[in-house]
Amino acid sequence: MQTRYRVTEQTLIIDLGGKRRVLSSAPQGGGFTSVAYILNHQVESNPIANTLHRAHGDPARALRRLAVRLGVKQGTVGLMTAVPMKQLVTARVSSGALWVECFATVGVTNAVKAGESPESGVRRSQAAGPGTINLIVVTNACLSSAAMVGAVQVVTESKTGVLRDHAVRSWTGQPGATGTGTDAVVIACRLRGQGLWHAYSGTHTMIGALIGQAVTRCVFRGLAKAKQWQERHV
Repeated sequence: MQTRYRVTEQTLIIDLGGKRRVLSSAPQGGGFTSVAYILNHQVESNPIANTLHRAHGDPARALRRLAVRLGVKQGTVGLMTAVPMKQLVTARVSSGALWVECFATVGVTNAVKAGESPESGVRRSQAAGPGTINLIVVTNACLSSAAMVGAVQVVTESKTGVLRDHAVRSWTGQPGATGTGTDAVVIACRLRGQGLWHAYSGTHTMIGALIGQAVTRCVFRGLAKAKQWQERHV
């Protein structure tokens, strides 16, 4: 069984097939929650602003209104990105009955190295173009709270590994970018009793290995699409 999704009006709509437990850094529905849908909405790039949040006022309210307009009446987790939805990449990996899917939009013009001091919006205007990596991971497993946090860790390690392998630089020119300044991560799993229970999800576990494989594939393919976009528009 695969997760249903569609792209409507520059918005990725992921239908989880009923309420699922979700942990995310999303502007709408962030933290721990239970929802049936995840949205990733494309907005216009505003490189003058320090974050997408500042560029688009109250993103949570805007995403809730968007969900209503799109007919998504149940609870949602919502993300924003300047990456075009035609650059969406997906991956699915499995081991026996256990599966993991990843949905990603990748842009790196906003790339940073963890630990860099935040710079002024004027200087960041040099980093024009789509610059967010949004990673959404869905699994049929049921994860403990600790395992969901562990999944975020594996997602982040996998993303950073691909960026390092491909020598992605910070927008300031420093080597070793670890992500972008506006990245978001979403982990969605089954509710307790609806899937195989996993207390842990680190890189020594099968669920952790599957998460790493799915995210690595998506970020690798997403980088290729981002490079193509930059070559056509810069």
